[in-house]
Amino acid sequence: MATFAVTGSASGMGAASAATLSAAGHTVIGVDLRDADILADLGTAEGRERAAEEILARCGGTLDGVAAIAGVGPNLPDAAAVMSINYFGTVRLLERLRPALAASGAGRAVVIGSNAASTVPIIDDDLVELALAGKEQAARERARAAAEAMPAEVRAMVPSISAYASSKFALIRWVRRTAVTPAWARQGVLLNGIAPGAVLTPLMLGATGDAADYDPDGFPTPMPLGVFGRPEDIAFWVQQFLRPEARFTTGAILYVDGGTDAAMRPDAQPTAMTP
Repeated sequence: MATFAVTGSASGMGAASAATLSAAGHTVIGVDLRDADILADLGTAEGRERAAEEILARCGGTLDGVAAIAGVGPNLPDAAAVMSINYFGTVRLLERLRPALAASGAGRAVVIGSNAASTVPIIDDDLVELALAGKEQAARERARAAAEAMPAEVRAMVPSISAYASSKFALIRWVRRTAVTPAWARQGVLLNGIAPGAVLTPLMLGATGDAADYDPDGFPTPMPLGVFGRPEDIAFWVQQFLRPEARFTTGAILYVDGGTDAAMRPDAQPTAMTP
């Protein structure tokens, strides 16, 4: 049996993933702000370091996989915190744990992006580049400024929508860039991402309302299957990416969104390489 670290393990997709892995007989080290093995705020440098140190202590320096699921939604008022948690919290922790994943001989890491990265037309390119350059303070300042510049009616509904979509866009781009570098690929550490759509989690409900009021056919984005996702739908794919048999997949981004992205961008993937 394997040892996995799961961030965001107290609720939603993180809780479902932790439960799925535990049910399969694996050891799960949960990380969250509450109700977890390790209590840490991944939105801060101190919290990330604490989480990394405690994970490494619990796994003895050898870790089979990480499911980096912790994140916040566009309803969070502070756009800077959205960037720190969603992007830097995930990236910095994974960078810190990479040697332990390599030590296992078949390390696996999966991150949770969002189909908002490709279906919300307010990606802030400058914010994305600041994130990818590792400039957290500058990214925080940019995120706050961009949020303040949004129309008042948008801020009232989803105050951090640009930071949210941009943080997930940057995270998925980081996965694609990083997964194929020698420090990851040639060390046998596979890195992949999942882009969920409308999944009924506390994060989604906090942004858009009460589940009882939901109508898939009246949702702002297309819902081809006519149903919303459940946390268990994401947990299934988290488990697949963490399996040792998933030995020939890295740098992949899997949309688990009921077909929303395909409905909105049917010709976007694949994209042919241009000369």
